[in-house]
Amino acid sequence: MKLVILFILTITAGAVAFFKTDKPFTVTSSAFVESAYIPQKYTCKGESVSPALLLNDLPENTKSVAIIMDDPDTKKGTFVHWVVWNLPPVESITENTTSGMHGKNGKGENKYIGPCPPDGVHRYFFKVYALDQMLTLPEGSDKKALEKAMKKHIIAQAQLMGLYKK
Repeated sequence: MKLVILFILTITAGAVAFFKTDKPFTVTSSAFVESAYIPQKYTCKGESVSPALLLNDLPENTKSVAIIMDDPDTKKGTFVHWVVWNLPPVESITENTTSGMHGKNGKGENKYIGPCPPDGVHRYFFKVYALDQMLTLPEGSDKKALEKAMKKHIIAQAQLMGLYKK
């Protein structure tokens, strides 16, 4: 009888593990969808405010969130538009957020700057990182410093890519 119960428990545990449906962490926006054009409001031709971001299936053990938004299509290399960390682990980051610690963008300013390509269509990547701790990085740090500080603390990451042309 004990052997039968042990067998049933083993089969049940295996079935639970097999049917476990951990969804991957993703990021979306109410402003635009993946690979679509970013609305003018969020660019240099509009208000240049950060779009709202929805963090779908953020891991439960996330202690903070970091975001890097950049444009890899410039002639001089990747241009950084937004660096922010120590955001709370919430499902929604509001439009034009002032939460968290802001770092230097490509213009040396501690804020979001909207897409403003000099020519052609450029891609803009909103890279979102779920971290296992708050970071002790000083405000005004750059993308490289943030990447170094969070390197061993990334639980999950997701990205949203949008396009823009002036």
